[in-house]
Amino acid sequence: MRSNRATMRAGVSLAATLPMVAGALVLGIPAAHAADHSGRGALAGTKPAWATAKADKGATANSAQVNARVYLAGRDAAGLAAYAKAVADPSSPSYGKYLTAEQAQARYGATGAQVAAVKSWLKSAGLKVTSVTSHYVAVSGDVASVEKAFGTQLHNFAKGSKTYRAPAASASVPAGLQGAVLTVTGLDNAPHKANHAEQLPPPDAVFKNAGPFSSYYGSKTATTLPSAYGQKIPYAVKGYTGEQLRAAYGAGKYTGKGVRVAITDAYASPTIAYDAANYAKKNGDKAWKTSQLRQVLPADYTRTEECGAAGWYGEETLDVEAVHAVAPDANVTYVGAASCYDDDLLDSLSKVVDNHLADIVSNSWGDIEANQTPDLAAAYDQVFQFGAVEGIGFYFSSGDNGDEVAHTGTKQVDTPANSAWVTAVGGTSLAVGKGDKYLWETGWGTDKATLSADGKSWTDFPGAYSSGAGGGTSKTVPQPYYQKGVVPGALATANNAAGNRVVPDIAAIADPNTGFLVGQTQSFPDGTQRYSEYRIGGTSLAAPVIAAVQSLAQEARGGKAIGFANPSIYSKYGSKLYHDVVDKPTGKDLAVARVDFVNGIDASGGLTYSVRSLGKDSSLQAVKGYDDVTGVGSPAKGYVDSYRRH
Repeated sequence: MRSNRATMRAGVSLAATLPMVAGALVLGIPAAHAADHSGRGALAGTKPAWATAKADKGATANSAQVNARVYLAGRDAAGLAAYAKAVADPSSPSYGKYLTAEQAQARYGATGAQVAAVKSWLKSAGLKVTSVTSHYVAVSGDVASVEKAFGTQLHNFAKGSKTYRAPAASASVPAGLQGAVLTVTGLDNAPHKANHAEQLPPPDAVFKNAGPFSSYYGSKTATTLPSAYGQKIPYAVKGYTGEQLRAAYGAGKYTGKGVRVAITDAYASPTIAYDAANYAKKNGDKAWKTSQLRQVLPADYTRTEECGAAGWYGEETLDVEAVHAVAPDANVTYVGAASCYDDDLLDSLSKVVDNHLADIVSNSWGDIEANQTPDLAAAYDQVFQFGAVEGIGFYFSSGDNGDEVAHTGTKQVDTPANSAWVTAVGGTSLAVGKGDKYLWETGWGTDKATLSADGKSWTDFPGAYSSGAGGGTSKTVPQPYYQKGVVPGALATANNAAGNRVVPDIAAIADPNTGFLVGQTQSFPDGTQRYSEYRIGGTSLAAPVIAAVQSLAQEARGGKAIGFANPSIYSKYGSKLYHDVVDKPTGKDLAVARVDFVNGIDASGGLTYSVRSLGKDSSLQAVKGYDDVTGVGSPAKGYVDSYRRH
């Protein structure tokens, strides 16, 4: 399950609207501000691609109100990008020479003079400064004042069936501030809405899985159901536990002791402490210690209805329980955003970086790349770069809709997983056998067919595509250096002859049909709220699992932070440290049988029977070597220990 600003990524689809953006910067330096005829510096990417002349509906009323953020470039944006690259590159003399948060701000953050100059400029245009952080200056005011400040007209534009405000030309800043301003966000309002303080809703309605189940892959065969691919197939697992996942990914003796993992999502489950403790007790995980799980939360929440706040409780629950299951001694800090919108998610990421709350950050949310805008991409990448110089690594789920064609009509990747500064985590279908033995993995991609009325066949077998690991080639992010020589040329150049970023980087269990068991307080039909367990998946399972594995690797290297891990991950490519995941690991097509309650809770409403084919991820394929479903593969025995040598 993945909390997408647009849709959560998981076996259960949970709505959470929100636009997200990343990756407009390469491995590097923000695009130079271009001077216009007035001597002002244009802020590249501040006019959205959808704000075309054809879609122009005329000027926005001067009295309309705008809330914007002016992001600060800092004193040395190029130096920040260069050092972020150097400290993460195992071949660099600066590798691992991290800065503290204070040192990073002192070396690369905005100066007091820059902040004062930006505030003075904005106020002189008639805008009200509403807040100032080390990253941005937030302002509010009417359209006329915004147009004066940013040297552009705001018009209304048609976007799909709706109309939104956006700059008619790129925003700009006075020549003297070109070095101080990174970008401005909020000039377009698609699809942002007014903020207001809200309280969190109760938990979502209960969801349970029906049986029969396999306790491990293949332990129970669906002998009474039709065959698939010429053979009887096993029932889906009840849900793997920490013991099974630790064995699959080579945890060995490591537990994440002394390592700090942060999780960012929106909102906060009011029952997380109880649920996590109860789950650990019931499923053989180590008991949580006092203060091992803590939350950093905003003062108020916004857009709870629009974002489906209660749906995010399941996301937090999955992330927290998955990290603890794989790394039972890691300290976990949950950082909840006030809403599922970019500004609030950026604030959560910034809290982690500014206060160095953790060295490893799991993020199970995102949006499609078509919804990204370069202004927000620049803001996200700056946070990721500050994290990199401090030794903080960010892990983002790659998405749950394969190539996105079935979901959006356009082949594309997700964001911020497309950023060159994060580790994009793809998904697999995992088979763990008797005695916790790793059997195989496929790329996660599911075709679903239901049982015919007479029970003798699967209707339209193998059925329609339902979900799968996100991946593919970015249309906007140039190829980072660490992918060169590993990612096949045909993938890298799919959208650009010069080569672009390909997603993902690494992978782990995601398929909800070979998924993870979670425990959560849910709302039952009788009006009560109580704890129950269900199987779940999505790349929002893969991301915390990889984050947990990385915490084991950090423990293996004596607690020294791994930081931005992609250069290290790719340096191990082609070795036995990875399971090289392919779609037909046994040489045959694979499938499992699944039984579900029609009403989601019990058999009173009847049962549905379906066959779920594995390794059918839209147009994406898991093949030998690097691929755009599983990246370099999943961690194998020896992967964790390999970090001892760095």
